[in-house]
Amino acid sequence: MQLALWTYEGPPHVGAMRVATAMKGVHYVLHAPQGDTYADLLFTMIERRGQRPPVSYTTFQARDLGGDTATLFRDTLADAFERFQPQAILVGASCTAELIQDDPGGLARALALPVPVVALELPSYQRKENWGAGETFYQLVRSFCGDEKPARAEDAVPSCNILGPTALGFRHRDDLREIRALLGEMGVRVNVAAPLDATPADLSRLAQADFNVVLYPEIAGPAAALLERRFGQKQTRIVPIGVGATRDFIREVAALAGIDPEPILSRAQSNLPWYSRSVDSTYLTGKRVFVYGDATHAIAAARVATEELGFTLVGLGTYSREQARDLRDAARKYGVEPLISDDHLEVEAAIGAAGAELVLGTQMERHIAKRLGIPCAVISAPVHVQDFPARHSPQMGFEGANVLFDSWVHPLMMGLEEHLLGLFKDDFEFADGAAPSHLAAEEPVTPAAVLADVAVWDAAAERELSRVPFFVRGKARRNTERFAKERGLSSISLDTLYDAKAHYAR
Repeated sequence: MQLALWTYEGPPHVGAMRVATAMKGVHYVLHAPQGDTYADLLFTMIERRGQRPPVSYTTFQARDLGGDTATLFRDTLADAFERFQPQAILVGASCTAELIQDDPGGLARALALPVPVVALELPSYQRKENWGAGETFYQLVRSFCGDEKPARAEDAVPSCNILGPTALGFRHRDDLREIRALLGEMGVRVNVAAPLDATPADLSRLAQADFNVVLYPEIAGPAAALLERRFGQKQTRIVPIGVGATRDFIREVAALAGIDPEPILSRAQSNLPWYSRSVDSTYLTGKRVFVYGDATHAIAAARVATEELGFTLVGLGTYSREQARDLRDAARKYGVEPLISDDHLEVEAAIGAAGAELVLGTQMERHIAKRLGIPCAVISAPVHVQDFPARHSPQMGFEGANVLFDSWVHPLMMGLEEHLLGLFKDDFEFADGAAPSHLAAEEPVTPAAVLADVAVWDAAAERELSRVPFFVRGKARRNTERFAKERGLSSISLDTLYDAKAHYAR
């Protein structure tokens, strides 16, 4: 029985809060008990926003359940309108309030407020946070975008909408800035960027654009599909994470805008390609990496890891069930088994069984990797306060590719000082068995299934293995153990180690 329901994603009303908080002039009235107001802390403490989200809670208590909670909702809605004077109001229920079935949408319509009210039906026990954000954005676009596309002037410059960035999104703020600048270099005007920093009035201008740039399909996909049906606006399908994907994205945008991509491609620069080929990075080639996160970032990370950094992908997974098909297609391409699960214990077991040397995941995997003694870089929500840096730190575009290199490679390189252990091995503070400082203090946990199938190393062989440089020591150990297994050896001696070395050197 799975006891934790919202491990990787919150309930869908948190997704609605992300959209409301990202926008300007929108207020969200949420029918919720006192305990559900915790969501405020996600924005003020994790994202470090300077003001609390534009959300009013009914905050009913247990004693209110015997009375009229519907009246409490109506009073809260009327007070929110008088106090904040928003351009639009969202109404809905939290996962707890959903159970008492007070119908916030119907109650809001009965008040006949002089501003648009968008009622949200978010099934908390069937759907989760990203779906809630996507549904909220879809309902807002549907309510404000209108029905007719204005005529386009013949001499008008190409224009697009950027769709998807929200509050509390993983590097959404920085990605938007990076892609907006890239489109500007290409000569494409950004008509509206939404939800982040957009107003309801901005949504009414969406039809003026020639096409839509979809940065986060899990959030913007439904709204972009609506705009394509209603106004014939095409949408981008490539997420520009990594050098290769960014170059493909430029070509895709150029085709939609009717412009030549070569000028911007010839000027485009990123340090990632050269750094990944440079001498101090060659030991990264073939590193076994396990990738897990939301589908958008996981699929993009798999491409960057394999095609641009030379890693070997040993696992690919997501908690985004709505995009499971896309991830399965990617897993098939890279020849790995897809993992579609939001059970962190299942994810931990998969990482351990894969024999990964690096994990690209969420904050959940960061803790899993620390327990297993494996370096980890965060590529996706759920995130921690440290994943909202003060500096510009995008994941998308050419600068985003530089950030990826630093973020992913540095966890592997932080142990470069280990050669000092050899110089100071007689000093108690520099014992040869000391673990790198950036890994777990306890012994790494090795799955029992793996232990049962591995030959035992004798003391002399272990001593000799410890003289192998740390950055290839893992590969030397695996090759020797494979050599011993293929020959039916139950133990590994010094001679076995030398024989394996000679065998793989040929």
